[in-house]
Amino acid sequence: MKNVTITLDEETARLVRVRAAERDMSVSRYIGELLRADIRASREYQEAYRAFLAEKPLKLRKSAADRYLTREEAHDRAGLRRR
Repeated sequence: MKNVTITLDEETARLVRVRAAERDMSVSRYIGELLRADIRASREYQEAYRAFLAEKPLKLRKSAADRYLTREEAHDRAGLRRR
């Protein structure tokens, strides 16, 4: 474990002590857990983003002769409503 010194304003320090106490943790452990969760979430996001970009684009048409839906066809919800 590495010791790190951080500087907090009085109000933030008070709130951190309260949050840590609510979770029955030391302030040091609480801040460490927050940082680990943030780093893990960032890493997972980056991995998902890379996987998304690695996918081949989805073709919207099978051939040039196929047509796209019109805006009206794409947004027609009348068929979904029950009368």
